[in-house]
Amino acid sequence: MGDFDKPMPIPTPTAQPFWDALAEHRIRIQYSPSAQQYVFYPRVLAPGTLADDLEWREISGAASLYTYTVAYRPVAPHFADELPQLLAVVQWDEGPRFSTEIVNADPAELEIGMRLKPVFYDYADSGVTMLRYEPA
Repeated sequence: MGDFDKPMPIPTPTAQPFWDALAEHRIRIQYSPSAQQYVFYPRVLAPGTLADDLEWREISGAASLYTYTVAYRPVAPHFADELPQLLAVVQWDEGPRFSTEIVNADPAELEIGMRLKPVFYDYADSGVTMLRYEPA
């Protein structure tokens, strides 16, 4: 089963700064001065205010586990040799939530609210760096 090429994200022009930062093992997301809040996913106008004031700022990446599921069956053939998969939504300390995967953890140790830290996975073949999380 390991001979499948994993599907990889294809950055859009709007999201390119996010992916460029990940390639440098940094996390940059948008901030709206008018709304006084961080924003994710990347977009052209600030949510709520529709202001054209979004700027890219670096964040620490420190987060809490918001919710998760343990997938004992592969979500696609590409992941058949990586079970169980710990699919999660984390909440960055700066506010926004991010869908990701928990790595280097036992499913039994996962607990809502637990502290997490970022882990960067570089996929040289596709030129993409993926952001995952592990217990802090």
